Amino acid sequence: MNALAVVLEGPGRLVLSQLELTPPGDADVVVDVEWSGISTGTERLLWSGRMPAFPGMGYPLVPGYESVGRVSAAGPDAGTRVGERVFVPGARCYGPVRGLFGGAAARLVVAGNRALPISEHLGETGVLLALAATAFHATSAPGTRQPDLIVGHGVLGRMIARLALAAGAAPPVVWETNSERRAGAVGYSVIDPAADARHDYRCIYDVSGDSSLLDTLIGRLAPGGEIVLAGFYENPLSFVFPPAFMREARIRIAAQWQEADLTAVKQLAESGRLPLGGLITHRHAAALADQAYRTAFSDPACLKMILDWRTDP
Repeated sequence: MNALAVVLEGPGRLVLSQLELTPPGDADVVVDVEWSGISTGTERLLWSGRMPAFPGMGYPLVPGYESVGRVSAAGPDAGTRVGERVFVPGARCYGPVRGLFGGAAARLVVAGNRALPISEHLGETGVLLALAATAFHATSAPGTRQPDLIVGHGVLGRMIARLALAAGAAPPVVWETNSERRAGAVGYSVIDPAADARHDYRCIYDVSGDSSLLDTLIGRLAPGGEIVLAGFYENPLSFVFPPAFMREARIRIAAQWQEADLTAVKQLAESGRLPLGGLITHRHAAALADQAYRTAFSDPACLKMILDWRTDP
């Protein structure tokens, strides 16, 4: 069994290739992919060759961890039914070609417990569940504060803001330096950081990925305040100690989401408590994958690009 897949042969070199898939076992499912998302964080680093040392890293690889499709075959122990629409957070079914994270293909073979059934009405917005789970993981740990300030108004920043509102928290302030990305807020405000005079934020969530911001953010904290690093940073982070010492600042790193986070945001999205509209801004047929990736990484107006696999073999 073969499948058309996006393959990064090396930095900046992306092709579509027919790859032989690992035969499914009794606990596996075969998923015919409808849509897959392009991550402007980790996948940009893979595409540019700037990804820090990471388990499984190496070229050639199949990227992608945001896929939605239908189960076309299921083993007797898979626990998933043929015909169900599912979300799949990547796959490793390509033999010598690495799956990091392996979801950008027309067909996937994955363990049945990694194929999460989702409601039909989510459709293409189901690709956003990984980012929603990332945001939920950052904001839902016991004792976690909801954000007063979010740095960055991309999809992850918007997810954190929407989850804060869904949790009943006060509307956060969002910083965004790019004027094109300040639109689209519902129930909270987005401002240029240069226009913000506040220095009393209790909890700041940084999703910018900018490793040079720590000193600026520490200077905006109230005493005892916390900074949550919820982005992905390719460069080392550092800060000047005395200002952090005087504020008794706390710095927390939000790790990768877990299965419980994905289940939680699926329920929130299906119930309508977590709206997913307005976040997918660009779509391309999978045959135009190279153009789609370049647009996703270079166009500030592109919040989330998805590949449509439904017309490809």
